[in-house]
Amino acid sequence: MIYLASQSPRRRQLLEQLGVAHELLLPEPGEDAESIEAVVGREAPATYVQRVTGLKLDAAVARLKARGLPDAPVLCSDTTVALGRAIYGKPGDADDAVRMLRELSGRTHRVLTAVAVQRGRKRRLVLSTSQVTFAPLSLREVRAYVATGEPMGKAGAYAVQGRAAAFITRLAGSYSGIMGLPMHETAQLLKAFGILPR
Repeated sequence: MIYLASQSPRRRQLLEQLGVAHELLLPEPGEDAESIEAVVGREAPATYVQRVTGLKLDAAVARLKARGLPDAPVLCSDTTVALGRAIYGKPGDADDAVRMLRELSGRTHRVLTAVAVQRGRKRRLVLSTSQVTFAPLSLREVRAYVATGEPMGKAGAYAVQGRAAAFITRLAGSYSGIMGLPMHETAQLLKAFGILPR
């Protein structure tokens, strides 16, 4: 069994697909989990996503100790979308989602997902990087998609496993990584902690 410190139903689904039993280890209502995701200075997307994942793991491990829960590995993950050095996190509102999608329209961007696991003093972190190419999108298409509500809470304002799949002309890398938890890299981490057989 592991603890999953993520509210993402997609990450839960992917862990279930790996056959890994898990319990959620979520922030308390008063915990400021969003401020962890703030970009610091002009950091590169890979640096950003790994730093945020490490901070999320720090908070989750502290939560585990504070609650006096049984010892088990804790898994955290974070995903960001990058166009060049520009970082596209979760949209603040519908207008922000429209802006992001218009900027990604007709271009190739990167999706970076960092995964980290800790048990005791042992900590490992891996990074998955994929490339996604969007077809040119009209403003009408973008607004119709944003109106579905799907982009909210998603890095880059889209869900690869949702309606946005119709926008993608090419994908190179890890489909599950773009969803939010790269299966191969996660399995390797869990093998290192004895959760999955080698």
